[in-house]
Amino acid sequence: MNLRSVGLRAALVLFVVHGAYRFWQDLPVHPPAGIRAPTEPIQLAIEGAPQILLGLWQLMPRASYDITARVLGRERYRFDHIAGLAPLDLALGWGPMSDNKILKTVSVSQGARFYTLHWTASLPTPPNELMLHSANTHIIPATEALARRLERLRVGEIVHITGQLVDAERTDGSWSIHTSLRRDDTGDGACEVMRVETLDILPQGNL
Repeated sequence: MNLRSVGLRAALVLFVVHGAYRFWQDLPVHPPAGIRAPTEPIQLAIEGAPQILLGLWQLMPRASYDITARVLGRERYRFDHIAGLAPLDLALGWGPMSDNKILKTVSVSQGARFYTLHWTASLPTPPNELMLHSANTHIIPATEALARRLERLRVGEIVHITGQLVDAERTDGSWSIHTSLRRDDTGDGACEVMRVETLDILPQGNL
């Protein structure tokens, strides 16, 4: 067997292993029954915090943010205006939106930096309650190590994330984005923009 054949076989093995890993990563986790993330996010206003320079972006902290939630969806972005800052969006749910009973009647779709809830006629909870207990969050990893861990999150996992809600502006003034500071808003501007400082994946059966 020549070196070219060895190289091709090694490349094929790596391709298969990578494909298998991506397939596994895309499989959702199925937590036990019941509300898996019962607490509301904790948000505290920040006054006079220094700005944070992150590459071509200037971040303005608006509030500290501490959230325990179920991952309802994740979407990777590579080519839009903020992809270099926030490469990942997480749709997060808590309270009723972390309960299998509710989620059996709900589906989540993400795209163009929005997320949408779809539900059936048999929805056991008013739709406005679902919106009050879920959010689409633009994720800004504080470190490369966090970025890699966030990339590996799976739908259905229960996560505890802390950090800051921030506004952000490119240093050349060409683009800016503002975080939501409310859980009851919808539509354009309703997404949280979060600089993530810590991430923990919680045991499924012990919250």
